[in-house]
Formats: sequence, C-alpha cells, structure tokens
Amino acid sequence: MRKKPTSIPVNHFGDEYGSGISIEKLSLNDLPDFEGEEQSERHDRHTFHLLEKGTITIEIDFQKYEIESPSIVYMHPNQVHRIMAFEDVRVSSCAINNENLNPEYLKLLEDITPAKPLLLTKETFSIISEAISLCMKFSERKHGKLYHSLLKDSCNALAGLVISQYIEQSKSSDKLSRFETVTKAFNEILERNYSTTKRPTAYAQKLNISTPYLNECVKNTTGYSVSYHIQQRIMLEAKRLLYHSNKSVKEIAAELGFDDYPYFSRLFTKVTGMTALAFRNKNLD
Repeated sequence: MRKKPTSIPVNHFGDEYGSGISIEKLSLNDLPDFEGEEQSERHDRHTFHLLEKGTITIEIDFQKYEIESPSIVYMHPNQVHRIMAFEDVRVSSCAINNENLNPEYLKLLEDITPAKPLLLTKETFSIISEAISLCMKFSERKHGKLYHSLLKDSCNALAGLVISQYIEQSKSSDKLSRFETVTKAFNEILERNYSTTKRPTAYAQKLNISTPYLNECVKNTTGYSVSYHIQQRIMLEAKRLLYHSNKSVKEIAAELGFDDYPYFSRLFTKVTGMTALAFRNKNLD
C-alpha cells in the first residue's frame, strides 16, 4: 500500500536564479524496481517535454499514454501525472511559469488544456529539438548580459512551436461555428470557476447569454449538457484528491465548494458509479 501525502505533491523546479524558467536534459534506463505510483505530482509551471529517444508510459489525470519517440508532451500546472514505466529514455524539458509566458501563448495553452502527447514528424522534431537546444545554451550563460531576457524569449519560441503543433491538429478558431465558440468560452470559464460556481445559470450570466442557449450550444457541440460538464470537471478534481492525497472525503468536499457533504457524496456516486471511499480503496492496491 502506497503512503499518501496530505495533498497532491507539487514539483517545484530548481530555480537557482529566480528566473521562473527551468531547462534540463535527462537520460533514464529501464529500472526493474521502479514504482511509478511514487511519482504522482503536479508541476508548479507549464512544462514541455521533448522525448528524443526511447519509450515511456505515463498516466495523466487517469488517462494512460504509451509514448514513443519522437514526441512532445505538454502538461498544464493543474494536471496530475505519474510515470508508470520507461525504457532507454532521453528527454529534454523546459518549464516556464505564467509570468514569463507570452500572454497570447498562455491563453492558447488554456484553450488546449488538457493536452495529449503529440507524435512528431522528422522535420518538426528537428525544429523543436533545435529550439530546446538553444534554450539549453542560453540557460548555461547565467552571468551573461541579458541572460533572463534571452532565456525567456527562447523558451517562448519553444512554447510557440509546441502550441502551433496542437493548433495544427485541432480545428482552427476562425473556423469555429457560433455553437463551438460559445462552448469554448464556457470551458475556459469552467476551468477557472468549477470549485465556486456550480449552476449553469451562473455560467450563462458570465457569458451574457441565456441558460437555454448556452445549453443548446454545449449540447450541440459535445453531445452533453452544461450540467454534465460542470459535474465532470468537479469529479476530476475530486478523483485527483482522493487518489493522490490523504484528505478525508469531507475535506475534499469542502475544498471543492460543497457545504453539504452528504450531497457531494451522493453526487460523486451518481457521476462515477461508485462511492468516493470505494474509488479511493480501489486505487490503494
């Protein structure tokens, strides 16, 4: 049985010079005694991982991905992940906080969250590899003039390249229908307010549209109602806390904005098909 922390662990990257940016390259060999469950964590900033060699199995918010090189993996600070297995891995990573990210890039990253790993073409891998290599070189010039500016700009260039790959594989914003545009705006607001705002009417008010119209847009685009999406987002956070922390169900309910603990328990059972304690116990093995 694994020992749970009091809350979801956050990886605070080494930041010797207080730049809010970290660059690293790691080589990992397959370890027979590796225990992936000990690696569950969040990051304290946006991270871009270029898998240059090998294979890695990673779980991101209860979704398992088996990733082969060359691939890029972007993870938002909210996402909880754990490494389950790896073999002969070489990965280069860049981590950057909100303050250093280009505001336009920050908004785009919010739009594609949660992101899935992307398999790269040979040409794209070469470009991104060169970009992260440049970031690495600037990170080593800690006493050079304009050190932070050069590091920040190079990391933003890398972020832009990665974002462009996600955009290419998704529908362009200028081709979205009215329903899709409203749904996109709803998802952005939901991500920021799920723990404090539970009613569809409140989201409709934030978007300055009627509740029936919001529901029509979301259901037409996704096949599910506004209430469904609100509940799913709340339950994802509840699952994260149940799995990765030792907080009681009552404490988790309070953290997610539920004063009525029994109601939260009933809602969890309704949405997930099992009680909160059953979910936790199932994942203790």
